[in-house]
Amino acid sequence: MAKQLDYHTIREIFTRFQAHDPEPKGELEHVNAYTLVVAVALSAQATDAGVNKATRALFRIADTPQKMLDLGEEALTEHIKTIGLFRQKAKNVIKLSRILVEDYGGEVPNSRAALQSLPGVGRKTANVVLNMWWRHPAQAVDTHIFRVGNRTGICPGKDVDAVERAIEDNVPVEFHLHAHHWLILHGRYHCKARKPMCGTCIIRDLCQYEDKNL
Repeated sequence: MAKQLDYHTIREIFTRFQAHDPEPKGELEHVNAYTLVVAVALSAQATDAGVNKATRALFRIADTPQKMLDLGEEALTEHIKTIGLFRQKAKNVIKLSRILVEDYGGEVPNSRAALQSLPGVGRKTANVVLNMWWRHPAQAVDTHIFRVGNRTGICPGKDVDAVERAIEDNVPVEFHLHAHHWLILHGRYHCKARKPMCGTCIIRDLCQYEDKNL
C-alpha cells in the first residue's frame, strides 16, 4: 500500500483527470433510476459490457418494477443467464421490484439506507445509483478504485470502506461528483491489474507505484 499523497498532489491528479475527461460517465446502460438499480445489482462479479449485452432486450420490455414483476422470475432468468450468479440475481431483482411496488409506489428511493434495504443492493450499488442518477457525490469503491487508490497513494486503505473514506477526506470537494468515475475508468483502461500502462499514464510522475512499467 502506498502512502497517502499530499493535498497539492491529489489536486493536480484530479485537475489532469478533469482536463482529460470533463464529464466521465458510467458504462452501464439504463433508461431510468429503476433500470440503473437493476443494472448495477446485476454487475456484481460481472463486466459492464456483459451486463449491457444481457439487459438491452430486457429493459425494452421491463423498465419499471411492475413490468419486471409481470415478466416473472423465469423469463428474467432467461434474459440474464449469460451473467454470473444469474439465478440468485434474478431472485433479488424480483424481490426488490416487489418491495418498490408495495412500499415505494414503484419509485426508486433516493436515500442510501432505503436503497441498501433492497435485496442485492449493497453500499457500492447504492452509491453508484445516488451518484449517477441523483448526482450525489457518493463514492462507489470497486476493485479498480481499490487498486488505483492503493497503488498511487490517492486514497489508500485496507478495505473498500477505508478507501471510500480516504476519497471523501483527501480529494478536494469540487472533484467529488466525478471522482469515482475517473478512478474506475483509470483503473479499467490504464492502471490495469496485470499490465498497467504506466508509459502512457497522465499521472505517472505523481504516482507512488513502485513497480511502474515504463
